[in-house]
Amino acid sequence: MGKWERRWRGRGGARSRRFVRLLPAAMILVGVVFDYFTPPVFTAVPMFAAAPLIAAPFFGLGTVLRVGFAGVVAIAAMRLYTGDLPGVVPFIEMLTVVTVAVQAGVINRVVRRGNEQLASARIIAETAMRAVLPEPPERIGGLQVAARYEAAQADEFVGGDLYAAADTPYGMRLVLGDVRGKGLEAVGAVAVVIGAFREAAEQEKSLEGVAQRLERALAREAARRNNLDAAEGFVTAVLAEIPPGARHVRTVNRGHPDPLLLHGDGAVEALAPSEPALPLGMDLGVRPDRSDEWELPTGGTLLFYTDGLSEARDAEGVFYDPAERLRGRLFPGPEELLSALTDDVRLHTGGESTDDLALLAVARPAKGQPDRRRTVKIVKREDHPA
Repeated sequence: MGKWERRWRGRGGARSRRFVRLLPAAMILVGVVFDYFTPPVFTAVPMFAAAPLIAAPFFGLGTVLRVGFAGVVAIAAMRLYTGDLPGVVPFIEMLTVVTVAVQAGVINRVVRRGNEQLASARIIAETAMRAVLPEPPERIGGLQVAARYEAAQADEFVGGDLYAAADTPYGMRLVLGDVRGKGLEAVGAVAVVIGAFREAAEQEKSLEGVAQRLERALAREAARRNNLDAAEGFVTAVLAEIPPGARHVRTVNRGHPDPLLLHGDGAVEALAPSEPALPLGMDLGVRPDRSDEWELPTGGTLLFYTDGLSEARDAEGVFYDPAERLRGRLFPGPEELLSALTDDVRLHTGGESTDDLALLAVARPAKGQPDRRRTVKIVKREDHPA
């Protein structure tokens, strides 16, 4: 889709819909004018017949039949004015419009029934997605939490982005990831990862252990599907853990975009892993997972996101840079941050996103003045064998 087509859809879509809704009445009006100013050899019956057909997809059955009735009345009035009523030709013209109006009514019922079935399917899809990705609590262990899921298409609710946050004996643990692929198969992989995370987050003593549980869950799913591509292959993900009362966060990044730390003074830092790691589902058992530790200052906010944010493009193909766009900005809380971010990326893309977007923000509430210290990376790391 070219940039001019995107702009036409964004700016002209509403105008087009209004025009189509006015078109049936306009067709009848134009038909009357045409019939009045042209010789009797010309007829406006096609315009009167087309009016209910145009109305069928956009109006209720009653409106469609009223449009057809208006066409019949217009023909009768015009023929009465010219003195041709009663007559065989006017009767055939009115019968034609009546027949087309009845057919338009049938089309209207079929379209309405299809729309109802589609709406039902959307509700089911949304309910299933909400069951897999429930909204996290607003507070976990004294931390403020907010999550957001934005589908690429306005009426879609099924996708491959995932997030979860849990209060565990080891503190707050969370995961945010992106499954390769889209549609129902991607949702199946999302369910596998989220289900494994909820169990592992409560049981595993280390964040590295949680990552390995997710790895094994995906391996079992691939084996169950006979290693077919339907298993969606791999999942980029970042896991994080904030122990109770701690002023630091641990992260394990498996091929995912780096989380951002927003300071209370507007500074923004990317939490890049010490060593790159393969996505979940691509582990060859060569090296164990390693976590990194970062200071989480009072007033700081962690932002986790999928590539639907960092790879969003504007009409000229320029990527959205979340760190640059957020630098120097302050937000009352994580919910306000996500709202501003989704509005900003929608403005950047002109409302034409091509990928789903998942966001998860965790904030340590400020006590008094924000802590303006920069992140200090804790060099200590622990290796945990797979």
